[in-house]
Order: sequence, then structure tokens, then C-alpha cells
Amino acid sequence: MAKKGVLTSQQEDFPRWYQDILNKAELADNGPVRGTMVIRPYGYALWERMQAEVDQRIKSAGADNAYFPLFIPESYLNRESDHVEGFSPELAVVTQGGGRELAEPVVVRPTSETIINAYFSKWIQSHRDLPLLINQWANVVRWEMRPRIFLRTTEFLWQEGHTAHTTRQEARDYAAMILHEVYRDFMESVLAIPVLIGYKTEAERFPGAINSMCLEGMMRDGKALQMGTSHELGQSFATMFDITYLDAEGSQAHVWQTSWGVSSRMVGGLIMAHGDDQGLVVPPRLAPVQAVVVAVRDADGVVDACHQLAGSLAAAGIRAKVDDRTGTGFGRRATDWELKGVPVRVEIGPRDLENGQATLVSRIAGDKQAVDLSAAPKQVEWLLDDIQQQIFNDAMAWRDSRIVEAATVAEVQEAAATGFARIPWAELGPEGEAALAEDAVTVRCLQLPDGSLPQSGDETDLVAVCGRSY
Repeated sequence: MAKKGVLTSQQEDFPRWYQDILNKAELADNGPVRGTMVIRPYGYALWERMQAEVDQRIKSAGADNAYFPLFIPESYLNRESDHVEGFSPELAVVTQGGGRELAEPVVVRPTSETIINAYFSKWIQSHRDLPLLINQWANVVRWEMRPRIFLRTTEFLWQEGHTAHTTRQEARDYAAMILHEVYRDFMESVLAIPVLIGYKTEAERFPGAINSMCLEGMMRDGKALQMGTSHELGQSFATMFDITYLDAEGSQAHVWQTSWGVSSRMVGGLIMAHGDDQGLVVPPRLAPVQAVVVAVRDADGVVDACHQLAGSLAAAGIRAKVDDRTGTGFGRRATDWELKGVPVRVEIGPRDLENGQATLVSRIAGDKQAVDLSAAPKQVEWLLDDIQQQIFNDAMAWRDSRIVEAATVAEVQEAAATGFARIPWAELGPEGEAALAEDAVTVRCLQLPDGSLPQSGDETDLVAVCGRSY
């Protein structure tokens, strides 16, 4: 049950609940320009943890970080017709600068395929320059008509990887590796969000790509959220930007390319995949604060004991924070930490200190256990591991209970009211996909019957996963 006056219940009004979380957990506010957002310190701390975890995995995949300009000449986008057509409704274009009309309009970066490829054409000369694996962390602008903080905003934060390879197979393998070993591993092992993987249909494919792979999560209202994508770009950009190399036999050849990205949308996914009527639920491996040590009230030695225990927790590798705001009521402070989803609350009051103990409270179970102060770091460590696994298990059980096997468009529509539907792609096809779209139901991905990623997207036994989405 929701605590009266704290949050709107999910069952009562999910969008209102989401907005309450943003406000009361102090995550973000609307910016002054429609569709923009101000990310508050706690919300940004969540993003920083996501960024650090993903960045580590990207570097392990061999990519190096770089940075490219925010402003892109309009002519760059016009070189690739499918690309510019796909992004045209979302573009922000600058026509004046320095008080003068610009000789050529510039586009505020919606994505960086065009400008990065302009430089790839300069940097790649020989097969010895390949593969070229580049990533950048940046902001992008896509003019959003129906904004929602973290989910769809005009400006958002993300990473975008761009690579060039000698063969299509090498590019395909690298794009799939990013999907599995970078994105899926992070989302399931850190965010604790189980994701479905597959290919996008032609209608949903990234503009300019020959194949798009994706990861789809289910939110607590049964809707899908696209958590990340990895694309095979083929040779279209290489042809348009003349990205060629001299192969080992001395012949000129065009490179094969990929691009891939995840964004601050993952913060919205974190809120909606795990949150409850008490607030955020943050998996311990992600949490900026894994354990908060709360002084129940100001009494001899209590605050000092809290700081000493926080130091012991930090020494054990646990991200800990002390709440010694004893001028604020304990109940109010406990509620604040629940709203923020801190995995473990450690309470120390005069009676605890007298007994040489602390009280541990799990965010997800809510149960309390008394432990000796000397044993608290190890007990907190065990509890964090248990909470991490339980959050993932709960999300998996929630998702799987809301996936229905369907045989007709009507059955898909019915299932999409509360979750996902799986239907053979041979039975649905582009015509069925178009019929579903009229009811705001989309094919989230195509996968093999066992849920695994197809080899090429051309298999005959593909299954379409359908649902309503953000």
C-alpha cells in the first residue's frame, strides 16, 4: 500500500506516480524550454553510475572515447537520403550566428553518423587502420512533440559508438557483441532489468541501417521501453562519404560499419521497471549510496558511532553515507531514503548503541534485523548481494507473467493491454504489423523461438514480440 500523501499509487495512476517519483526523489525538473530537463544531483548520480559501468564495458570491447562537434553542416545529413528522411521531423536547425545569416544552415546534433564518417574518410587509408572503434559521450537534440522526462526529451544524454571494419561479417559480429557483452550484461547484471533481444522490423529500423538490433525491457505498467540499440550500417555511409581503404592485395574497398547507443532513457527505465508505491528501488550494484547510516536521534555517542560505522562500510568497499540530520524527525528521514531507493538503511539509536548493535533495514523486504556493530559490514555486504538478485528475480517474474503466446492480431491487441504478445512473424507479417500500429501496438523485436538473437534476421521461424511502448 502507498503511504498516504507520499506517492500516487501505481495502480491508481501510473503516469502520475512516475511524475511523483521524479519530484519527491529529487531526480529531475522540466527545463525552461519545452522538452528539456534539468537533472538534479541524485538523478545525475544515477546517470554517472550508469555511464561508468557502460564506459568500462565499451573500453573492454576495444573502443576509444573521442568527441565530435555539436553543430553539423546541413549538407552532411543530406548526403544519406534515408538518414536525413528519418530524422528530418526531429531536427533543430541554426540559420543565424554572430548576428548574421549563416552561409549554410547547421543542424544541432541528432546523432553523429554523418560528421563522424566525414572524419573516418580522412583517418582510414589502409587495412592497417581497421577496425576503427570510436565512442563518444555527448548530448543530442531531437525535437520532441510529446516530451516526458528521461523517456522522451528534446535534449538528452547518451553514448554513441561508431566503428568501421573490413568485412560485413566482422561488423555484424561486433554489433552483436556490443548488444550482448556491453548492453545486455550491464542491464541485467547491474540495472537488474531483464531484456528481450532481437532485430527490428524494416518499419522500425534505424534510418540508414541495413539491420537494427535492440533490447526491450518491460515496465511495471506492462509497456515496453527500448533500452538500447546496435546497428549494422552496411556500406551506405561509406559510399556517401567515400570511406575506402587499401586492402592487403592492394585494391580499394569500402568499409563496413556499425553504430550503437544507450541514453539517459535508462534512468526512466530504472524508475519504471523496479519502483513501487514507496518510491525508487535501486539495485545495489548501481546505487550511488548502497547503505545509509541513520542516527535515530541525537544522544551521547550515536552520531560518532554512525560515522565510525560508515567508515568501516567504506573500507569494505560499500558506498555509504551518514544521515545525522537529527533536527529532522526520524520517520521523515526514513521515508526520504525509501523514496530514493537506497538498498539498505542502517539505523543506530541510543538503545542500539547501548547493546553494541545496529539495525539493518532492506529497501525491498522492509524487514529489520539487529546485528553486532563489528559484524555489520559483512552483514550489509551479504544483504546487498541478496537484494541485487531479488530485484532481478522479481522483474523477471513480473515480465514473464505478462508475456502471452498469440495466434492472431486480435489476440496480440488483447495481450498488449497488460504486457507483451509473441506471434510467429510468418503469421503477422508487415500487413499485421501495420494493422497493430493503428491501435498503437508495435513489433518490439523479431527473435528466434527460444528468445535468442537471429543470425541475420532472414530466418523463416522468427517470432515477433509485440506491445505498447514509450
